[in-house]
Amino acid sequence: MTTTVNPLLEDLKARGLVAQCTADEELAEHLSSGARTLYCGFDPTADSLHIGSLVPLLMLKRFQQAGHKPLALVGGATGLIGDPSFKAAERKLNSDEVVTGWVGKLQKQVSQFIEFGEQDNAAKVINNLDWIGQVNVIDFMRNVGKHFSVNAMIKKESVKQRIDRDESGISFTEFSYMLLQSYDFAELSDKENTTLQIGGSDQWGNITGGIDLARRMYSNKVYGLTMPLVTKADGTKFGKTETGTIWLDPKRTSPYAFYQFWINTADADVYSFLRYFTFIDVAEIAAIEERDKAAQGRPEAQGILAKEVTRLVHGEEGLASAMRITQALFSGDLASLSESDLEQLAQDGLPTTQLEQSEAGLVEVLTASELAKSNKMAREFIGNGAVSVNGEKLNDPQLTLQASDALYGKYSVVKRGKKLFSLVIWAS
Repeated sequence: MTTTVNPLLEDLKARGLVAQCTADEELAEHLSSGARTLYCGFDPTADSLHIGSLVPLLMLKRFQQAGHKPLALVGGATGLIGDPSFKAAERKLNSDEVVTGWVGKLQKQVSQFIEFGEQDNAAKVINNLDWIGQVNVIDFMRNVGKHFSVNAMIKKESVKQRIDRDESGISFTEFSYMLLQSYDFAELSDKENTTLQIGGSDQWGNITGGIDLARRMYSNKVYGLTMPLVTKADGTKFGKTETGTIWLDPKRTSPYAFYQFWINTADADVYSFLRYFTFIDVAEIAAIEERDKAAQGRPEAQGILAKEVTRLVHGEEGLASAMRITQALFSGDLASLSESDLEQLAQDGLPTTQLEQSEAGLVEVLTASELAKSNKMAREFIGNGAVSVNGEKLNDPQLTLQASDALYGKYSVVKRGKKLFSLVIWAS
């Protein structure tokens, strides 16, 4: 018997993007024998997705590029309940109004990564409130609940961990989440001919529940595939920095700060991240790694990763801005920065200091921005030629800075030494 080899699945495995899948050989045959419809769910737990959602978003894009039809499900219903999977404690329940607002924003975000239009495999963004919201409790309990064994549900690892915690436990609300997600898969298998659900490895129990329910309710044969949750080699949490979560919304994480996150990827992580987060061929990624091993000095992989992912999320304009800011800070030539570039630095790119007056002494600016711990230290830095403002080296400790001389009448980039920066924002 000949085993079917599916190029897409083989590429995903080569990238380390397959954690678990049901009926491996059957799924390969299924994907090779025609265009299929698949879905992935994204619950609105905030007004933006973060980079932890990038792997499944890009997975939808990979499947679409291979000819399949992706559905991005935004959980208007499940977002009101909260997924307990591997969470240490009960989620806070948000109001209908808040979740509805978040749903709209997430629908727009997921639309960036998949192609719409008239083609046969055109993507769709769907909301599970459209069908879950139409079901009454009695019908749901009789038609869906009867197919679930509580004995089996409490053995699911994601639920078992919560039950074992006497101090927190799990509410019936969150315990019921598996039924809702399973119902999504069953309904989509019937209404959209969806035959594959993808998700993070923490969703395995919910996905297999949906596979079983689709069979019981509609006699549909469907499949599941999970991706590994991204971890860092040093054990620290992926997607978190000292300043917080890295969001996909540029109003929450600027393109410059986003770019810097990827530029600062550790050598131990960068090649796996290239496989996870870019569409560069795995053979080329291996070649990049070999070149970096042979080269002396800084590897090129981080720069490639930062460019590719920033372009995917923020487009060519966002990437150009991030690179322009990076180069300007490195070279000290700030003339190329636009006002919006400086707004990015004010948002989350540099430590900032607000000055309410229209002028201030250079020594005062250094201490106010904490680039110097005392006036004496500030004068020493200035005297040693270690201080520049908006790219101009200043060596007069008696100098007074004027708001009128600031970039766009508002911003002064203060630099001490080679790497310490602060952005002074003058009162308008």
